[in-house]
Amino acid sequence: MPAHAQTSTAAIVAAGRRLLEEHGADALTMRDVADTVGVRTPSLYKRVRSRSDLFRLIVEDVAGELNAAIDAAANSGDPAADLRATARAYRSFARANPIAHTLLFVPQAATGGTALPERTTATLLRLVTELAGPHNALPAARTVVAWAYGFITMELAGAFQLTGDIEQAWDFGLDHVLNAIQQT
Repeated sequence: MPAHAQTSTAAIVAAGRRLLEEHGADALTMRDVADTVGVRTPSLYKRVRSRSDLFRLIVEDVAGELNAAIDAAANSGDPAADLRATARAYRSFARANPIAHTLLFVPQAATGGTALPERTTATLLRLVTELAGPHNALPAARTVVAWAYGFITMELAGAFQLTGDIEQAWDFGLDHVLNAIQQT
């Protein structure tokens, strides 16, 4: 009779995400994950093939969580309001997951692209298509993502050293990005 499973893939991924946020990607080890879930390191390999596989599973989990937040935010039927809400949802997600969210923009070896879920990208493209038109949807989407990612990355790094209200700066930037893509 097989031994009773001591952990689950979901528990391993959750532990990996916690350790990732606490110590960073470079410090994430299979041994630490195994210790966190209460198994010996060789037992961990029964559920996760390698450290790369663990990162893939973490990225999939992060992407799924972000996708759920984006879907929940884009529900008013007003594309400008929905795009504003999805940007806020992304910012909240990134603030709660400062290390993990960056993994979504790291090229993935298997796909050659990023880990952003197609459904999240589809939601963004649908909203910007309604605002900027089909011809300008892709450049508009790239502009929104680049601005939001850049702002959030600087915010998380503590790069906004000048006085002033960061919330006001976020709203100002988002207003101007949305106005710019609607004028195209």
